[in-house]
Amino acid sequence: MGSLAAVPRAVLRLIVVLSVLLVGIVLIPVVGRFESARRDRAIRLWCRTIVRAVGVRVRTSGAAPPTGGLLLVANHISWLDIPLLAAVRPGRMLAKAEIRQWPVAGALTASSGALFIERDRLRALPTTVARIADTLRDGAAVVVFPEGSTWCGRAQGPFRRAAFQAALDAAAPVQPVRLHYRLDGGAATTAPAFVGSDSLLASVWRVASARGLVAEVHVQPLLAPDSAPDRRTLAQAAQAAATHRTCANSEGDHGAAS
Repeated sequence: MGSLAAVPRAVLRLIVVLSVLLVGIVLIPVVGRFESARRDRAIRLWCRTIVRAVGVRVRTSGAAPPTGGLLLVANHISWLDIPLLAAVRPGRMLAKAEIRQWPVAGALTASSGALFIERDRLRALPTTVARIADTLRDGAAVVVFPEGSTWCGRAQGPFRRAAFQAALDAAAPVQPVRLHYRLDGGAATTAPAFVGSDSLLASVWRVASARGLVAEVHVQPLLAPDSAPDRRTLAQAAQAAATHRTCANSEGDHGAAS
């Protein structure tokens, strides 16, 4: 993926991605006036176009998530996970406060109505849980990556439980989604992974330079709000649906959510 032959392809893809992003940003005020179903369709199309423009094909399986309040949870590998989940069901993302400083992505995340969390302030956690629960009661989807940071895709982290307490408090269902990246030939790949000392720009360039990347989005069976007696059991059930354990921990520290 580091060959000179990949440079023109990567540059072209990045130009297309930036164009798609700019068009979406310009149209935000217009799309915001759409009724909810039409707005969600537009957002899903825009997010799929972003992923496709960077050279990644998308394969989605499973039933469409329901309308109404919904906690959408997934394993976390790459910055690509964010538009992929928005293509499944647009929602308000639970994101770490540092993402506000990211170029382009920070502004887009903030404009999407993200719920930001300061991971170093444990005292603020009950307030964050209450905000998630209120959002779910209002009938919106909240998107959470419960691992708290990105992982390589061959290994996963444990699901943290706080967001699941919000689902229980709001009596909202949980929709697990499993994300997996592979090459067109079928082999799993860690090329899209955004971990360790990676910068966002370096990770974007690596994806844009690659050939034959495929993102698989597996929408798993819905977990009803009364399917678990407590947040620990609910988190374990969601993790079993959204992840698989195949190797030891990675050292990733990038994450959209906690």
